[in-house]
Amino acid sequence: MNELLDLGPYSPLGAAAALAALGLAWPRLSARLALSRAKHPSLTGHARIARRVAALVPGYAYDEARFFAADGAPAEVVASRRAGFARLAAQLNGRHAKSIALTQRARAGLSDLQFTGAYRVPFPFSAYLRQHLGLGSFMQRTEGTSVIDLDGQRYHDLTGSYGVNLFGHEFYKACIAEGSARAAELGPLLGHYHPAVAWNVEQLKRLSGLDEVSFHMSGTEAVMQAVRLARYHTRRRCLVRFAGAYHGWWDDVQPGPGNPVPPERTYTLREMDERTLKVLRRRRDIACVLVNPLQALHPNAPAPGDSALVDGSRRAGFDRAAYTAWLQRLRQVCSERGIVLILDEVFVGFRLGPGGAQQYFGIQADLVTYGKTLGGGLPVGVVCGRAALMKRYRDERPADICFARGTFNAHPYVMASMQVFLERLHSAPVRAMLDGDEARWSRRAAQLNHRLREAGLPVQVAHLASIWTVCYTQPGRYHWMLQFYLREQGLLLSWVGTGRLVFSLDYDDDEFEAVAQRFVAAARAMHADGWWSGDAGLTHRKIRRGLLKEMLRHRLR
Repeated sequence: MNELLDLGPYSPLGAAAALAALGLAWPRLSARLALSRAKHPSLTGHARIARRVAALVPGYAYDEARFFAADGAPAEVVASRRAGFARLAAQLNGRHAKSIALTQRARAGLSDLQFTGAYRVPFPFSAYLRQHLGLGSFMQRTEGTSVIDLDGQRYHDLTGSYGVNLFGHEFYKACIAEGSARAAELGPLLGHYHPAVAWNVEQLKRLSGLDEVSFHMSGTEAVMQAVRLARYHTRRRCLVRFAGAYHGWWDDVQPGPGNPVPPERTYTLREMDERTLKVLRRRRDIACVLVNPLQALHPNAPAPGDSALVDGSRRAGFDRAAYTAWLQRLRQVCSERGIVLILDEVFVGFRLGPGGAQQYFGIQADLVTYGKTLGGGLPVGVVCGRAALMKRYRDERPADICFARGTFNAHPYVMASMQVFLERLHSAPVRAMLDGDEARWSRRAAQLNHRLREAGLPVQVAHLASIWTVCYTQPGRYHWMLQFYLREQGLLLSWVGTGRLVFSLDYDDDEFEAVAQRFVAAARAMHADGWWSGDAGLTHRKIRRGLLKEMLRHRLR
């Protein structure tokens, strides 16, 4: 009898108990396995591993010799680079002396300048570059599509003011001036509303196709509130974002390096992938899915910046039909599972049309966030949503609330400027900019790419409407140098360099032609100076392996 009850490793009852335990645990194990498979295989999809890797990367800087020969280029090429760099530095330092001087003076007390200055290029090159080549960050005025610095030097603006500048500088200066005049009698009264608020709410409900609106102070804050509302109403804690997508700088949506507190309830999954849909169908803890439509330009890849351009393997390309099909499938699964679909249009805004990405891709989100351009040039964040999701309290439990306020929410000057923006959104001049916009920017991108190919230059552009990314057709250590040659040609980029060119829609064909000519001239000059003439056998893998060995050597020291 005792032998029959033996639960040792070889007994029938022991085996049965083990199988029963496995059967009970299998649903959880299976769900965990499915989640792991849906995560993007790169560090982008694994926040904790990314943070550990970031902590291991040593800080070091190239000396002068290494700065010019990091790719093993022959001596004559290195000499050409030295001469080209000296000429470029002298040109920029001399031409923009006042702007550079004020930038250097302000940097000691302005942490943003310290950060952007250090991360314009891959970090080993940064110190030498900053020591010898100055860039001005102060400007005095805008005129049309141009920006003029403190030295009177004129740039063609390709920054787009990080997405704010959709219709052009003159448009937004007029919105702010008229909005300020409308709000002047009321002044900065807070807690009560300017009449513009009621009008804006009706317009935003119509544009978004949703029931209610709340105003916030920034796009980041709007996304925070949308996620909070989704968690409150679904009684679930987890959110899903996609690898590479940006939704502001708050903890839950920025996993990995850059966030000192790793998010506990965030899943970073693969975009446009069946494995992700499987996870959404099976799990019961997901409150919401965040989608940034800008990711259609580079799915599963982070926002491109020159600081990460270590080998030239940047990839981008927009397939409208494929991304539309993905969003429609995502919408269906979210509806089936009671998951809140949040469309984060803070950056893209109305760049894809008056109805935004919802209209462009033919989907209806549960919550939509807006910002940047909607404020008529002033800071704002907006959440539009279904009535059932926007409510911040429960009638049956009066102490159970979802609190969200801000001192400057619905500021009179911002609301009046927003009203002017929304009025002008339907005007004939703005409609003319939006009509045929997609075809216009596709034609312009194709023309520039043709010129670059004809010139034999290893550069191409990819685009989502008027948002462009520069890609490179050969491996290399120095593609990030192009941003400085572009600046020499009078083309102004943001601190992320060639990762993001954002055009305002007031660029006419003549102005774009001037930009295209300058772009090709900059690439030609960079090519002539030898920055694309390194080791002929260089590959992306060879560069990455070399960098890994280099980091290990510095780490061991």
